[in-house]
Amino acid sequence: MKREDYIEWDEYFMGVALLSAKRSKDPNTQVGACIVNEERRIIGVGYNGLPKGCSDDEFPWEREGEFLDTKYPFVCHAELNAILNSTKTLKNCTLYVALFPCHECSKAIIQSGIKELVYLSDKYCGTKSDMASKRMLDAAGVKYRKLESKLEKLELSFKASDY
Repeated sequence: MKREDYIEWDEYFMGVALLSAKRSKDPNTQVGACIVNEERRIIGVGYNGLPKGCSDDEFPWEREGEFLDTKYPFVCHAELNAILNSTKTLKNCTLYVALFPCHECSKAIIQSGIKELVYLSDKYCGTKSDMASKRMLDAAGVKYRKLESKLEKLELSFKASDY
């Protein structure tokens, strides 16, 4: 008999997005993204961080202060990094991301050809950025849905004796 407690595809791909988020150096918000094609192949991953060539130690990570003294003008969001890191065309792909995308990332999602968005949290629901994001996604025909999982958490072990 086969094992019955395996994870579903949505949980698997969201898990990859969440694992990618662990690479972020941001002390406050860690977001990961995973792009999957129609054959359920991962073709892009990303996390929020500085652009290539910009040192994590030389740019600010603050959330408040003068604009150029905060992280906001410098950090690339996970969704954009996943799109830029992709290895194939993104037409009709699905993007898994921990946090519902901002309006800037939604523009990139739409332009890339991604047709579905699966997210965990919509904590900025109702903000101006969120409303603009949803308006554009709706107009462009990009479906979005909150992941409804039976899992509360998933634990990984790096202990060799577990395998």
